[in-house]
Amino acid sequence: MYTFSNKLKTFSIILIVLGALGVGYGFMTSHKSFKEVEHLLEEEAHHGGGHEETTAHTTTGHDTHAVEGHDTHEAPAHGEVNAHDKHVKHVQHQIANRPWSALYVAAFFFMMIALGVLAFYAIQIASQAGWSPVLFRVMEGITAYLLPGALIVLLIAIASGTIGHYNLFIWMDPEVVEHDKLIAGKTGWLNIPGFAIRGLIFIAGWVTYRHFARKFSIAQDEAGDNSNFKKSFRIAAAFLVFFIYSESMMSWDWIMSVDPHWFSTLFGWYVFASMFVSGITTIALITIYLKSKGYLEFVNANHLHDVAKFMFAISIFWTYLWFSQFMLIWYSNIPEEVTYFVTRFNDYKLPFLGMVALNFIFPLLMLMNADYKRMPWFVVMTGIVILFGHYIDIFNMIMPATVGDRWFIGIPEIGAIALFAGLFIFVVFAALAKAPLLAKGYPLMKESEDFHY
Repeated sequence: MYTFSNKLKTFSIILIVLGALGVGYGFMTSHKSFKEVEHLLEEEAHHGGGHEETTAHTTTGHDTHAVEGHDTHEAPAHGEVNAHDKHVKHVQHQIANRPWSALYVAAFFFMMIALGVLAFYAIQIASQAGWSPVLFRVMEGITAYLLPGALIVLLIAIASGTIGHYNLFIWMDPEVVEHDKLIAGKTGWLNIPGFAIRGLIFIAGWVTYRHFARKFSIAQDEAGDNSNFKKSFRIAAAFLVFFIYSESMMSWDWIMSVDPHWFSTLFGWYVFASMFVSGITTIALITIYLKSKGYLEFVNANHLHDVAKFMFAISIFWTYLWFSQFMLIWYSNIPEEVTYFVTRFNDYKLPFLGMVALNFIFPLLMLMNADYKRMPWFVVMTGIVILFGHYIDIFNMIMPATVGDRWFIGIPEIGAIALFAGLFIFVVFAALAKAPLLAKGYPLMKESEDFHY
């Protein structure tokens, strides 16, 4: 049995406390008065800052006149407000959006790791894979974070449009809907009650599968037959059908709708690839950690090699989807589609292009060699880069639509990462300590223990 060490527990609590302080600081410093923002813009103009030039072309929250390429916003809601005042208020709202966005990006990132692992776990059981059962309890531990993590994401999203000032989703703002025909036409889907109900259905489906899969897995340890294994197989196959639909709709609701004027038919798959590789990478990192502490003696270099192969393969798959989405939209140059990438090229060039290097070029070079996949320190180094790259991927999906060119990775962003990293560590390792790390009753366990490449 694994024991959740006091040292690791203390470390996770410290991360949570420090992260909460950083998030609190972000919220306290994000409310700027009109005069403060006006002074900030004057200073930027004086020092040659380029914010004023690009801000007006970014979809951000409450400013209904800031959507590029949509004639529906030509007429101002209040004719007496001049262009200067509009711009100052627009930047004021962008700055207020930042702590909400930082919190949401980090919350979604850690939630998607747990969801990606749950899908990988179900695939292993449904396919009756023989190499992976020695890692099942690691996967079950990681998926324990899914319930709190997903509920937190949903709560942040809803709170941003209720107790907040429409800081993440502009379609939650009645004034925006009133003056935007395109968003008004989507209110049958994009409304807060529907958003909340769909989110709860997604979470209920994911968590129900996780609950029964874990229950049958532990019961199989002491069972005299394979009845629990058969139940696990059947519910895994059913869950994967539910997952592929719910994950796509979740990605539309929780991420794509921050840009309600934009859409991509590949988006669900693109988000899936990001969560899948992030989840698999986390399996590798936690396995190596436990192995270094003297646990998982039945895990060998061949298992690590196969996990690293998945890290490599899904990184290539993610790149294929990224390029397919980007190339087709950029080449067709349809205004309502290409605006999404124009904004990111104008204001997010470093993180937007940098994530391609982090998520494709680096894994390609590091994990192409079979021998490197068997070296724990090498897999850890590559895994940390991959996770950072996919955090930046989520950052690029959310921030341009909410904060525009007012982005920065500072105290609010680092604080949010620390907060959810601490919570993730606490929940996952507490779950790992609740059951033996070897699912000894699983019928294919002997094959997994003797696995060689």
